[in-house]
Amino acid sequence: MCILQQATPECLEQCRAAQGAEQAQSLASTKNWAHVDKAQAHADFDAFYKELAPLIDANEPASRTIQALMAQHYAIASRFYAPSGDAYVGTALFYEDNADMKAFHNAYHPRMVEFLGDAVYAYAQQSLK
Repeated sequence: MCILQQATPECLEQCRAAQGAEQAQSLASTKNWAHVDKAQAHADFDAFYKELAPLIDANEPASRTIQALMAQHYAIASRFYAPSGDAYVGTALFYEDNADMKAFHNAYHPRMVEFLGDAVYAYAQQSLK
């Protein structure tokens, strides 16, 4: 399984662009995600990251254990909008690119952003094609 850090620069830019476009369209068509219970989504993301963090050191991102959890992550993200595979990878890239998001996620585990990026990439390759 290819990992996110080995993807081509063109692929990564395509994913960033897809995330930006799909998110902007969703925000515009849903009055800034008025349909989402944001407090519940954030609580569910928090619970997800707390479940994932202790598994990082003993599992590969593409393992069955992690990919089963990634289905939960994708389901929470899809409350806002159902991202395409490229946009989902773009979301993981946003976690890496944005200093505040990186610090937030890495507070759960020092390698959370890197691991989550590879897990998202694997999930998108396996489940969102």
